[in-house]
Amino acid sequence: MESKGALTAEKVAEIAAKNDFHIAPYRADGQTLGTLTWIWSVQVDDSLYVRAYNGVKSRWYQSAISQKAGKIKAAGKEYLVGFEKVDGAILNAIDEAYRQKYAGSPYLGSMISDRAKAATIRIKNL
Repeated sequence: MESKGALTAEKVAEIAAKNDFHIAPYRADGQTLGTLTWIWSVQVDDSLYVRAYNGVKSRWYQSAISQKAGKIKAAGKEYLVGFEKVDGAILNAIDEAYRQKYAGSPYLGSMISDRAKAATIRIKNL
């Protein structure tokens, strides 16, 4: 069941508070959704951000960048959303959000590495 409602600040906060974020960008045909993939997500200001552990070569990341849209499933709901590549100064704030949310994880170092930073995406309303 897909929600066509907007990702409001309240919904973003609810999603960011959980650890059940799945992403499925559209495939090359622009109509078929890819397989839902579990990934980490964080909130900075009123936006959600995700990164590919394997960097820009990640399959889901490549699809998200080329198709610019897809589905996310989080906090018990599904949303059709857009994807936007992120770089610049915001990456430092995103790093800090990862440090705060995932402090106890052995994977944290990889998720704030240059490889993963290069594959940072903002989840946005369509």
